[in-house]
Amino acid sequence: MADLESHTVNEGGFAATSRVGNYELSIDATKEEGPSPNEVLLADYASCYTFAFRAGAMREHDLELGEIETEAEADLDDDDDIVDDSVKFTLHVEDDLDDEQVEALVELGEEICHVHAALHEGMYAEINVE
Repeated sequence: MADLESHTVNEGGFAATSRVGNYELSIDATKEEGPSPNEVLLADYASCYTFAFRAGAMREHDLELGEIETEAEADLDDDDDIVDDSVKFTLHVEDDLDDEQVEALVELGEEICHVHAALHEGMYAEINVE
């Protein structure tokens, strides 16, 4: 058994329901019944980075940070693929941070974020069809 598992059902069209543990997520390429796959990827990346930013602050700098709101944006190319260098996060952090702290925490966030690592290492799925 793998460390992570999900189960996705697509009954037709371009909407699917994915189950991860006890949770369900509706994803829809047409955005009628849920966010698109690219929107889910961007939100997942932003969430993971936000958690990593906080973890780095706590572990390495003994900072709590308070509330963090992360705005994420990305551009799509003509094939509706996310343009790699267009992904941008703007973190609104409740605690005051100086420039050195911000620089250190941004770097730690990139080091700790698992989604960042997967995307930048070229994650690849082995696909079997039955």
